[in-house]
Amino acid sequence: MNPLKKNPRTRIESPIPPKPDWLKARVSFPKEEDSVSVVRSEVKDLRLHTVCESASCPNLNHCWSRKTATYMLAGDICTRRCSYCDVAFGKPSPLDPREPERVAQSVSNLNLNHVVLTAVNRDDLPDGGAMHFANTIRAIRASCPKTRIEVLIPDFQAKDKALQSLYDSKPDIINHNLETVRSLFAKVAPSKDYERSLSVLSHAKKNGFFTKSGIILGLGENKEEVAEALRELQEIQVDALTLGQYLQPSTSHLPIDRFVEPKEFEYWKEYAKKLGFRFVFSGPLVRSSYHADEQYN
Repeated sequence: MNPLKKNPRTRIESPIPPKPDWLKARVSFPKEEDSVSVVRSEVKDLRLHTVCESASCPNLNHCWSRKTATYMLAGDICTRRCSYCDVAFGKPSPLDPREPERVAQSVSNLNLNHVVLTAVNRDDLPDGGAMHFANTIRAIRASCPKTRIEVLIPDFQAKDKALQSLYDSKPDIINHNLETVRSLFAKVAPSKDYERSLSVLSHAKKNGFFTKSGIILGLGENKEEVAEALRELQEIQVDALTLGQYLQPSTSHLPIDRFVEPKEFEYWKEYAKKLGFRFVFSGPLVRSSYHADEQYN
């Protein structure tokens, strides 16, 4: 086994609790296997990574059956180790300069109207990989000018030059996830910074972009803390919000504090709408890219 793929964690093993009924439901889709095979074959043949696979997303079959996927740029090894995330931690390989063209080819082959681009944290690079995002956006624009492009970005350490290089490529939507409430940030994402994430979103909004962020519930937050986080996101005029349930990837990851019931997700959806968010997707299986193509139609 490649030690970088599943780097041993030092925390105590925590058993994964059984899922409640509302997380066990599965929906059948026509020709699901064929569509999933098409996307799987596409990303494999072009040697691409998807966050769907690398982060063990529970919606993989659902989204791939709709021929949608979130491309993960800059490799599948992250320079940061977050306690909730299943993406591998370690020393990444150099950037592949041909990856932007391969992603654009895949978007064209799948005839996507809406594409989501994300990436691992690349703190080993001066710009955190921002120019790699920009090059990929330009490659997609060249071959698929009508495709709407959403980027789910790392914080790029809030470097102005890195963010500007992204802005210059003109993505349609800039998404950066806050992930959790202020009090849990140091435990959940020790290599990140709550205020820095807010500043990145604020900076993107001030530069005229449609902005989006997301929070994971079930990590140990309380109601007042969630409300505070949503208010802070709305104060910087974030347009769209996603709220979903944390699912523990393995026994060595941060344990689940609780399973949040669907009615609570509905409560937060209405609360966020009243605050002024333009779009709110809230539910146990909602993720940043879940039905991203429908969130703006």
